[in-house]
Amino acid sequence: MWNWLRLVKDSVSEKTIGLMRMQFWKNTVDDIYCDSPPHQPVAIELWKAVKRHNLTKRWLMKIIDEREKNLDDKAYRNVQELENYAENTQSSLLYLTLEILGIKDLHADHAASHIGKAQGIVTCLRATPYHGSRRRVFLPMDICMLHGVSQEDFLRKSQDKNVRDVVYDMASQAHLHLKHARSFHKSVPVKAFPAFLQTVALQNSKGSCTRGLRRRWGRFTSCSAKVALEDYLKKIQQVDFDIFHPSLQQKNTLLPLSLYIQSWRKRY
Repeated sequence: MWNWLRLVKDSVSEKTIGLMRMQFWKNTVDDIYCDSPPHQPVAIELWKAVKRHNLTKRWLMKIIDEREKNLDDKAYRNVQELENYAENTQSSLLYLTLEILGIKDLHADHAASHIGKAQGIVTCLRATPYHGSRRRVFLPMDICMLHGVSQEDFLRKSQDKNVRDVVYDMASQAHLHLKHARSFHKSVPVKAFPAFLQTVALQNSKGSCTRGLRRRWGRFTSCSAKVALEDYLKKIQQVDFDIFHPSLQQKNTLLPLSLYIQSWRKRY
């Protein structure tokens, strides 16, 4: 369901069609919790997961509702609006993952909230070149205005200092959320770590993950088309926050190994 919802925005030409698809998933979730899922492969598998793990309906509906609001194709007014979007989508997915792992823990929830927000911010940053190629800019307007940057600056792929300052502020906010998440490290149950390891990865600039490229590394599954949040933040710092630098769009082939090491160390 996550992939279907994520692709709606880019796959429809009219908002009305997107709203119809979102309504289909709202109805589907309602039917699933009434034990009458529609005869659709994804819906049937989701129904099985809900029954097996007693998943909370609220998190599924939050993801759909927030994706529906995001169909408007408007830039975020401020960082808080972007973080709210990330909380209701990325973090909600993490809460569901924790439920699948059988984790009910306040500290794990706090960590999931911060990791989800960091993921949302980094996704917005890394997708900027792709969105720019389609004449779209979604970076928070308040930070752009603070540094005197216009949407046109990003469409022109400007490398001016004020443009880099916008990127720096956003990257710093993402790093702060990761720092907060790791502050709960000693209190979060070890059983919850795989959730953070496999979802602390960022989808590629188009928001898609190469089909079929999944490899199992012991206690977690990572997608080879993803880039770890921390890895991206380090890379963008190395290129002096030039969001259009070609190296930022390259895959880190050592990422699966580094994630395996993190898992072995029982860290996230």
